[in-house]
Amino acid sequence: MSAEELAVEPLAAARRILGATLWSGAVGMRIVEVEAYGGDPGGPWPDPAAHSGRGRTARNAAMFGPPGVLYVYFSYGMHTCVNVTTGPDGIASAVLIRAGEIIAGIDEARARRPAARKDADLARGPGNVGSALDIRLADYGTRLFDPAAPIRLELGPELTDLSAIAVGPRVGVSLAADVPWRLWLPESPAVSAYRRSPRAPRAAG
Repeated sequence: MSAEELAVEPLAAARRILGATLWSGAVGMRIVEVEAYGGDPGGPWPDPAAHSGRGRTARNAAMFGPPGVLYVYFSYGMHTCVNVTTGPDGIASAVLIRAGEIIAGIDEARARRPAARKDADLARGPGNVGSALDIRLADYGTRLFDPAAPIRLELGPELTDLSAIAVGPRVGVSLAADVPWRLWLPESPAVSAYRRSPRAPRAAG
């Protein structure tokens, strides 16, 4: 198991991360929902919805680096969103962790998310993932396959039964809103609800 398993195109990387376990200290989360994002127009996976869609900046620099690195950013000034960089070094792409099931350290996660009514709500939605795992902007750049890192990604067996994976458009993006790069495990109660951006063009059909 190594970061090089994620040095592939965005959707393949998203499938590989789905079902993996993300550890932050003693809290472990099974990943049940992800979104794939590509890069700038000069790369092989141009994606106007990605942070890297207009090129490299100080904020998105991790997306252009090697795979298996933590890319963290603030959303709406309040939520910390957690991403895993993917693709070969130098080519931008990443996978957003949208939801997960807490499988270890659940008391810690509950203490961080007292408003969650059910355990399935603890890490439902990308902002709640960051809160339940206590991942902060200072964690940006963590190498997730380093055994000594405080935040680690453990890939499980590859999900080869594609019928067990649901596919649909990404949540809340106004550009490339119909690209089916959101993947989730439909049997999980922790999967978040789909909300289309009001700024996105009307869906085809």
